[in-house]
Amino acid sequence: MEFSHVSVLLNETVDAVNVKEGGLYADFTMGGGGHSSLILSRGGTLYGFDQDKDAIENCKKRFVDMGDRFNPVHANFRFVKSELFSLGVDKLDGIIADLGVSSYQLDEAERGFSYMHDAPLDMRMDRRNGLDAKCVVNTYSEEKLCEIITKYGEEKWAVRIAKFIAEARKTKEIETTYELVDIIKRAVPAGARKDGPHPAKRTFQAIRIEVNGELRILEEAIRDGVDCLKKGGRMAVITFHSLEDRIVKDTFNSLANACTCPKSFPVCVCGKKNSVKVITRKPILPSNEEVEANPRARSAKLRICEKII
Repeated sequence: MEFSHVSVLLNETVDAVNVKEGGLYADFTMGGGGHSSLILSRGGTLYGFDQDKDAIENCKKRFVDMGDRFNPVHANFRFVKSELFSLGVDKLDGIIADLGVSSYQLDEAERGFSYMHDAPLDMRMDRRNGLDAKCVVNTYSEEKLCEIITKYGEEKWAVRIAKFIAEARKTKEIETTYELVDIIKRAVPAGARKDGPHPAKRTFQAIRIEVNGELRILEEAIRDGVDCLKKGGRMAVITFHSLEDRIVKDTFNSLANACTCPKSFPVCVCGKKNSVKVITRKPILPSNEEVEANPRARSAKLRICEKII
């Protein structure tokens, strides 16, 4: 299956980091290479991170003619500092990150990301990782399952879903996505399934986030990324749900308001300097036309900050 993905907020994101000829840029989540391709087409040198080997191999083929302007990095972006150091890169002119799951990962049944395809429970973005969705579903306590489905899925039926999962696995191990979907459907009352998204959507999101540690690493990765920017360099991050967006917003604001002195102090005495200015007080949203053409863009939000020291 070809690794394809319709990039969300493509021009808005790449425009945000002011790509210049010969500039150094990182794509934290290269995926199908849509954003990366536009950066390369504008003359930038790219360091393309992805923990998914399929994405790396696809982009190696796609950008084979770019020579040393394209540098694939098979690693999670949480390792940005060490990976760039190993490549001899000091500072970057811009960083982009699209935190959504790629269309390829969702559509390739065997990856187990989607509740729309029957497949082994997996959901690992990096197949080198030991923890997969099957392990989470079958070994986490009922209380732990309820916690992650509530926290990461913001699912109001989390208590019932966790209970039904715990009961079902007493009979046999839960092995496939459709087995899990059937359990969730039994747990969510019929009346609640009439409207809104698919009843399994929030639970699958929660398990995927847990398997890949997506939220645990995000704040640290943003801070490390900002450290890797030159003065005037920009970071542009696309999120797809409220938990991610809140972390990005709060981390940007924290970096933009580093002083911890009481407001009553006439001058700063803590010595902490703001490292960025926030460019987007409100996030940039996809146009109606983009959402119509690509429904997966509906929940996307783009936030931008600029390094000032």
